[in-house]
Amino acid sequence: MSEPPRANRLGGMALANGLLVHGPKHWAAAVRDADGRVVVASGRKRLLRAGRLTDLPVARGLVRLGEAFAVLPAVRRGLPQARFAMEDRGSMGVALGATVVAAVARRRLRSILAQEAVGAVAGLAPALVTLRGSRAAVWHAVEHKSIAAYEAGGVDEIVNAEGHAKEHDRCGSNLILPLLVATTLGNTVARRLGRRAIGARAAIAGVSIGAAVEVFSFSARRPAHPVSRLVHGVGHAVQSGFVTREPGPGDMLVGRAAMEALLRAESASS
Repeated sequence: MSEPPRANRLGGMALANGLLVHGPKHWAAAVRDADGRVVVASGRKRLLRAGRLTDLPVARGLVRLGEAFAVLPAVRRGLPQARFAMEDRGSMGVALGATVVAAVARRRLRSILAQEAVGAVAGLAPALVTLRGSRAAVWHAVEHKSIAAYEAGGVDEIVNAEGHAKEHDRCGSNLILPLLVATTLGNTVARRLGRRAIGARAAIAGVSIGAAVEVFSFSARRPAHPVSRLVHGVGHAVQSGFVTREPGPGDMLVGRAAMEALLRAESASS
């Protein structure tokens, strides 16, 4: 198998029963079905392009997130056995609880900034609780180890992925602090505009998310910067304490199957 350029960074997502990974043009996923068999599928990504706007700061962050989430319906169609981490009933209960906490904060706290800060933190709870209490935490670690192995040594190193760290500097957990700050400030500004400024509120929400992604990307490029160290410090604490758990050899085999399927697809189109 020829190897696509490693300059193209890979991304991924933990499923409830396996791993989804994606590259510049393709996605691949591998899961264990109800009978314990490893089932693999892959396909082309839907790329979002809007001319020069696609490469502008802030806007490019929204495009990247959009492309990542656009993969999910394709995975559902191509691999019906896949189960997403947030599908279980427990996560729905936690999400309802987070909504109640945010509503209580809006009634009890006078400061709009404080209300939005509590709401933003509460909004993270469903994802953290779901990952910590489920097998998705194991698959999250498989994702990190598999991608780290490829980044360190290419295709040949994937077989040694188990020896790599279960935390990764480009994990979505490193988006938590920037997103909390950006959405809290953005929502505070939006609420001061009043209910009539619906278009402005939507624009502020988009800018907040895009700005958070820019900070995330900056931290990945310049890890020694004080802001980057703070972002990664929070991200690593979340990873080690909540959202990753050491996988076993059988789990790593599923991750290897997903990685090899993705690299085959990317190599075939390069």
